[in-house]
Amino acid sequence: MHRIVAIVEGHAEVLAVPVLLRRLAGVLAPGLSLEVPHPIRVKRQKLVKPSELERTIELAGRKTTPSDGILILLDSDQDCPKDLAAEIRGRAQAARPDRRIRVVLAKAEYEAWFLAAASSIAGTRGLAPGLSPPINPESIRDAKGWLSHRMTAGRSYRETLDQPAFSATFDLLSARTSGSFDKMWRDIASLLK
Repeated sequence: MHRIVAIVEGHAEVLAVPVLLRRLAGVLAPGLSLEVPHPIRVKRQKLVKPSELERTIELAGRKTTPSDGILILLDSDQDCPKDLAAEIRGRAQAARPDRRIRVVLAKAEYEAWFLAAASSIAGTRGLAPGLSPPINPESIRDAKGWLSHRMTAGRSYRETLDQPAFSATFDLLSARTSGSFDKMWRDIASLLK
């Protein structure tokens, strides 16, 4: 049995990331038994501070074996995802060099992945039918707002309800047009090996 312990920043990700990881495992390693324990939630601004990341990695390390994986998944917000991910990965690996750790920063936010696969979730959860993905989904700074503006009257995107539901249904291959989701895909594939 493989195990991936996720470290996330928000309440919605606590619910959505296990769903997404199981879906990715189903595509990337059919037949593999994947255990995804309850994610460790730490606010982003706290996690990037000295010692907090290391403390969190130590906790995740105690929940894993050397063959398991640790995934740190955050929104990049205004930061450069590549630079911040490299910094976090370096600190995390220094804290637990005996663990397989991957760091993914959704550019600018997790919901950008839904925008990349907008056609596959059109007509669901209040979204208008016939939706097309924006030209560059990761350039939209308010992906939650983009989704809300395309919902039927009286409905808006509700992160803790819609993020897990969309994570269960959005088209994974379409979402790979998003660079940060493609990185997520590749990192999870490497953790499942």
